[in-house]
Amino acid sequence: MHLTTLDLLRCPYCGTRLTVVDNPALFRTGDEIESAVLGCECCAFPVIAGIPVLIADDRVREAMHQLEAGGRERALHTMLDLEGDRAERFRAFAARPDATYREGVTILSVDAEAEYFVYRFSDPTFRVGRAVVHAVLSTLRGGRCIDVCGGSGHLVRSMITDQRPVLADVHFWKLWLAKTFVAPDAEPVCCDANSPLPFARETFSLVVLSDAFPYLWHKRLAADEMMRLAGADGTIVMPHLHSALGENFTPGMPLTPAAYRDLLAPQHPRLFRDSRLLDGVLKGHLDLAHDEAVEALTGEPALVIVASRHGDLFRVHDLPTIAPPPDRVIVNPLYRVERRGTSWLLTLRFPTPEYEEEFAAAKRYLPASVTLPGDMTNALDPLALGKERYEALCRQMVLIHAPERYA
Repeated sequence: MHLTTLDLLRCPYCGTRLTVVDNPALFRTGDEIESAVLGCECCAFPVIAGIPVLIADDRVREAMHQLEAGGRERALHTMLDLEGDRAERFRAFAARPDATYREGVTILSVDAEAEYFVYRFSDPTFRVGRAVVHAVLSTLRGGRCIDVCGGSGHLVRSMITDQRPVLADVHFWKLWLAKTFVAPDAEPVCCDANSPLPFARETFSLVVLSDAFPYLWHKRLAADEMMRLAGADGTIVMPHLHSALGENFTPGMPLTPAAYRDLLAPQHPRLFRDSRLLDGVLKGHLDLAHDEAVEALTGEPALVIVASRHGDLFRVHDLPTIAPPPDRVIVNPLYRVERRGTSWLLTLRFPTPEYEEEFAAAKRYLPASVTLPGDMTNALDPLALGKERYEALCRQMVLIHAPERYA
């Protein structure tokens, strides 16, 4: 945690500022705090592996006491819910310089999210969310961003500006993976979106909550909190909201489009059909000029909300031909790679039938198979493929831009 992040943080319970407690838990290098205890006027919270944990429950208190006793590794394992064989596997994994995000997910995730997150970069829902974020940032040109319920950092990677974005999630293990592999330039904060968000008011020019809102119980609180963080001049983006008027896989507790709109009414929300935005993204543009009336969204499984007073945002945006290269270009993990003489055969393989059915729209751009020349075992050289072929493969998501040590 960078020391300046303290300026953003507020206790989620009493609302007062947080300060670093001078005790044995404090471990700091320059302006980066690796471990510490943060105090407010009502309680205390730990910083573990550089991640402030602004939740008050028994596990967090146990980890904080372990920090104060000098047990930084024990505190980390407590927050990652590791013991026995899993703890030993993680210890060996974390010590390896060539460890990957994909390996880490299989150790730290205990449910089907392990599969979901590894393939996140090419999911159709993610492509729409990233396009909307790109459109907003290219219009606003500045300010701090936050991704609420942002998981292990895939979308917040697209929100890096002149100021570090904040990545907020209730699951510590996801934030650890984000900080270690996916989005090391973001500021992770462990907090619960079903409670008041632990940030100062009117702090962010862009507040994003993608995919997760239907799973929150305290929706009215979460909506009010997003508006508090954004202020009157901020923009709120909520991609892929499951609708109660359509059918969805694992729908959560969805609301009707009218109910979603009403929650954000003070922020002037506009509603868009998720499927229509994807149509545009696959053609290289994002149409925010034509929003939908709530009556037109009956039967639509999901929608996107953009709430902003910036009228120039609501236009047709041209999207980059390919994503800007942050680190390296790799073959999409959805493809099995086999050598065939001097070439390589890439064959599309969905991890489960359920995944294939839920993200069936990906078949619109992911070809069933592709044959490529060159070495597919390391980071790809775009020059070896030729500019046109390379850009086409990126548009199809056969090749993706991913962090170092991703898959």
